[in-house]
Amino acid sequence: MSGKRTDDQVKSLDEQMAIYAAYHRNRWNRLTHFIGVPAIVFAILIPMSWVPLGAGVTLAHVFLGVVLAYYLLLDFPLGLATGVMSFALLYTAELAAGSGVGSGWIWFGAFFVGGWIFQLAGHAFEGRRPALADNLFQIFVAPIFLMAEVFFALGLKREVLKKVEARLAQSPFREMSRRQAGSISRT
Repeated sequence: MSGKRTDDQVKSLDEQMAIYAAYHRNRWNRLTHFIGVPAIVFAILIPMSWVPLGAGVTLAHVFLGVVLAYYLLLDFPLGLATGVMSFALLYTAELAAGSGVGSGWIWFGAFFVGGWIFQLAGHAFEGRRPALADNLFQIFVAPIFLMAEVFFALGLKREVLKKVEARLAQSPFREMSRRQAGSISRT
């Protein structure tokens, strides 16, 4: 097997994060995502919690299991930390789902719409459309990206931060990155 990555192989964490980070250079944009992303994840887990698959397992469990397996493949500590956050969101989503269908849909609507309002407001600060407008898969990168931001702020995962910043410096987004100066964790 050659050392080159083919299109059917999973991109590395720093590749995924550099793509996502190029759309999220502004600190206000990232701050809105710390509210909007968990709100949207919470919201989508509510109706998924209503879909039983047997043995007490719901669509929400399977969905999170698949996404978290991907995160663990990318980076075990970040995947584990994102999993803790995700399971807290799942627990609260199951509580909302258990409050009744009508109430559950109200919770879903409020958090889904509210989450997207925060996200889009952040991109207004950024002056750039969301990453998912170019690649829908980027929506799955958002939670682990936010957890990485927390790790970076705590001085952890510096090697990942360096790789992401190096990729950004070499990317087509280089000019945008220069205009919005600073590292992905400090602007």
